Amino acid sequence: MLTMALLLSACGGANNGNNASPSPSASAPAATESASAAPSEEAGEEEYAPEAGAKLVVWYSASEKALIDEAAKAFKEKYGIDIEYQDVGPDKSIEKMITDAPAGVGADVFLAVHDRLGSAVQAGVVLPNDLHEEESKANNSDKSVEAWAIDGQLYGYPMSVETTAVFYNKDLFADTNGEAPKDWNGVIEFAKKFNDAKAQKYAYMWEVGNGYWSWGFFGGYGGYVFGKDGTDGSDIGLNSAGSVEAAQFFGSLKDQILPIKAADIKADIKTSLFNEGKLAMNVSGPWQTGEFKKSIANLGVMEYPTLPNGKPMMPFSGVKGFLVNAYSQYPIAAKLFAELVSSEEFQAKNFELFGSLPSNKNVAASDKVSSDPFASVFLKQFDNSTPMPKIAEMNAFWATHEAALSSLWNDKADPQATMDEWAKKVKDAIASSQ
Repeated sequence: MLTMALLLSACGGANNGNNASPSPSASAPAATESASAAPSEEAGEEEYAPEAGAKLVVWYSASEKALIDEAAKAFKEKYGIDIEYQDVGPDKSIEKMITDAPAGVGADVFLAVHDRLGSAVQAGVVLPNDLHEEESKANNSDKSVEAWAIDGQLYGYPMSVETTAVFYNKDLFADTNGEAPKDWNGVIEFAKKFNDAKAQKYAYMWEVGNGYWSWGFFGGYGGYVFGKDGTDGSDIGLNSAGSVEAAQFFGSLKDQILPIKAADIKADIKTSLFNEGKLAMNVSGPWQTGEFKKSIANLGVMEYPTLPNGKPMMPFSGVKGFLVNAYSQYPIAAKLFAELVSSEEFQAKNFELFGSLPSNKNVAASDKVSSDPFASVFLKQFDNSTPMPKIAEMNAFWATHEAALSSLWNDKADPQATMDEWAKKVKDAIASSQ
């Protein structure tokens, strides 16, 4: 064992940066004195000690840096390791990691959204969540854990979940005691009375040309992007019977509730109209709850309206979580920090500080979350949602969604022909990438 340790130490080499050559999965500690397995003195403590001289870089959104500051303080107190924070948001982190990690300049730990996991695994830039796999599976919802697994291997440390739902201004629904319509027939009838295009008054609005915001129609009619719960890139379901039926209903709504071209429906315009009382129902996410509470005196939120087929809409959802850089010089320390910052304690802090919906089952069931009239609705909608496919082929969907949806909406294009063409474009894009 001593000989092996010396050989490994000799091969390690010096590195002045924070990352080195690709590290193997840290199923066992690195062969250094400080990184050897350290049996816990107390039940529940980690069984591994961080590497000697470890220091970590963490990527996280600047607007929510306060959470990392608290986690860094706790980690420093426990392990004596400093955390350097860098402002890289979860929507950009995996693309940046694919570029930066092999060059030795990527973060050791970073927050990401699960739908890009396939690309990260394919590029070989993330390590499995192996040291704390059982804890992550036991403590977080099944849907959030599955979002961070590929081929049965868990990679991420689930942190929060999010999907979209419908905010509404209760004062604009005086005839129904402040309650918005719960099905699409009701929405259409309300729009006939409320809409006034000249005054920019609209009953219901979402970002029509964006596949993330419009997917709820397709999911509710049984449509799918890829087969086997989004894991089979060879089975493209965009022109399935359910998807085509959804496309037909989707395309009919421009004349009935929202006579605006797809490109003219922007997030800031939608928000402004809602804040001014000109938009009755606004599709958005939990991240805008605080803002709308300040601008709308009687704010409500509800799950999506029921579709004409009697089924609930199934919007896309995302799961945020932490990943560990496969090129990290300190994989044990990085995994320990990823586990700490995604723990029950810090998910509860994340909700208190920013209203982020927890993936942790205990936090989600706590009185503070379950009694919150906004968080509780978004968590219910998350249960009726479709986690975005995470395979690398999903890039082809995002490269083609706007053209197809805009054609259905603006041009009243034939649903079958449009969805056939969309499926073909996705297939061709996948072939080109391979």
